[in-house]
Amino acid sequence: MKTSKFYISTLREAPAEAVIASHKLMIRAGITRKLGNGLYTYLPLGVRSLYKLENIIREEWNETAGALEFKPTVIVPGELWKESGRWETMGPQMLKAKNRGEQDMVVSPTAEEAYTAIVRDGLDSYKQLPVNLYQINTKYRDEIRPRYGVMRGREFIMADGYTMNADDESLDESYKAYEKAYFRIFKRLGLKIIPVKADSGAMGGSGSEEFMVESPIGDDTLIICPNEKCGYAANVEKAECALDESTNKKGEKVAATDKALEEVETPNVFSIDDMEKFFDESPKMFIKCLIYRVINSSLDYSALDCAKNWKRVKDPAGDYYPLSYACVCIRSDLDVNEAKLAATLKASEVVLAEDEEILEYAQAGHGFVGPMTSKCPLVVDFSVVKDGQARMHDAITGAGKNGYHVKHVEPLRDFTPYINADVRTVKEGDKCACCGGVFYQKKGNELGHIFKLGHKYTKSMHVTFLGQNGKPTEPTMGCYGIGVDRTLASIIEANNDEKGIIWPMSVAPFQVCIVPIKYEGAMKEAADKIYDELKAAGIEVLLDDRAERPGVKFADMELIGIPLRITVGDKNLPNIEFKPRAASEAELVPATEATAKAIKFVKDALAQLNA
Repeated sequence: MKTSKFYISTLREAPAEAVIASHKLMIRAGITRKLGNGLYTYLPLGVRSLYKLENIIREEWNETAGALEFKPTVIVPGELWKESGRWETMGPQMLKAKNRGEQDMVVSPTAEEAYTAIVRDGLDSYKQLPVNLYQINTKYRDEIRPRYGVMRGREFIMADGYTMNADDESLDESYKAYEKAYFRIFKRLGLKIIPVKADSGAMGGSGSEEFMVESPIGDDTLIICPNEKCGYAANVEKAECALDESTNKKGEKVAATDKALEEVETPNVFSIDDMEKFFDESPKMFIKCLIYRVINSSLDYSALDCAKNWKRVKDPAGDYYPLSYACVCIRSDLDVNEAKLAATLKASEVVLAEDEEILEYAQAGHGFVGPMTSKCPLVVDFSVVKDGQARMHDAITGAGKNGYHVKHVEPLRDFTPYINADVRTVKEGDKCACCGGVFYQKKGNELGHIFKLGHKYTKSMHVTFLGQNGKPTEPTMGCYGIGVDRTLASIIEANNDEKGIIWPMSVAPFQVCIVPIKYEGAMKEAADKIYDELKAAGIEVLLDDRAERPGVKFADMELIGIPLRITVGDKNLPNIEFKPRAASEAELVPATEATAKAIKFVKDALAQLNA
């Protein structure tokens, strides 16, 4: 390709809103252009890299994961989402519309419902399973605050694989095959991936694993064990740690007490710091109680008096409470992990209750909430009780009465958990439950996520097949996603310098660029010869035949990030300059050897990535 036939649209400066490297460089290099808030168009250079990335995913999912590509629509009937139960629970990020026939439609934020419906309509026998399909398609999520260019846009491209399996053993096989494919994909893209245990969130299901890249602007916090033999790594939303002891201010473990509860007047004592000063005690001796508003919980609270006035919605996907409440009890030096809490309560979301709600369900304002007077289910963290054993003794907590706290509290004697679960936020410095190593943390961006969805969709959408025993059986599902735009942006985040992008060979828009100082005479003749030879050898080459100053050409090629530049100048002929984009200096090579050397350079780079 010659630049005279190609669209080069570089900018000297990025727009002010671009604050991260990939956003700036994708705009400046002419990879993308903004069309609207959170909406980006790929220009011809960007399309070349985008399609290469998509094809690497295709190749590995076809071969390593054993999947077949399908192409569902972007607009999906709302009825499918009502079947699955996510019509109401997906939240405002889902863009809904009505067609001229007043039918509810969805601009797909994800494709579980579409896949399930498509397979359901043709599934009869166990002999057809597993059904292993994938799509690379456009999605839309109405992000409240899109930012960082294509890293977090409203419209984006996702690669989604789905398997429908006869049983859990088959699902495990599919899951492992996709996991292997993920490692192959990211290796070929030149990305160093951190696999971490993750929360399934709105996707539902049991096991899940995220594939992260380290990033200072990452949305996720990764908790990592330094012990390489252990290898534990998890998203903070899922991370677990070894339990530490509750100790007093002297560092002593406290024994159980038989003292009766003692109410203490504590005027103007609201925060944990206030309590430390007032009681002259370690925060590890206090039980913090928080009232949460719980959205779309599928737990059954019908046996609880406090839930009798809570509305319970009947739904084919499973009955749920649009709004319920919970009182979370946790050691006061720890923080509640709201993702863990939502998963524990089988809810789409949890948020701290408002003041009037706290008064209604705790009989007191914030700071004085206690487990003994709470009028909603108690969710007690493992730091307080675990496996039927109290882990805190002679504790202090709110009295459920404004201006008062209670001493000599014994968990299990004075209150009983409705749910006992791990809902603490693990942080740097906590210890690994697997090996005792001290955790450190990093910021990361999620590029891929694999889930064992189980029966979440097949049950709610009534999918069955005739099993080997001749009886109708419900299949189980897996889901495997990669954010294509985000992955492309992350490659740029990891590969750039002050001059521009440094593309890995596997996704570079062109593999080699030829820059004649002037496209005339002997320089034109030499440039054309190398260009024709490289094209004949199957190398993707861009010849800069523009009537521009050499400095402009060099700056554009470095900004665009093509891995190898061959410069043809009359002063050096019969030699040419051979300069890898990542190298600081060029070397002189006889023009007659340039083609062979460039071919070897490209093939060696690809071989290293594909190894």
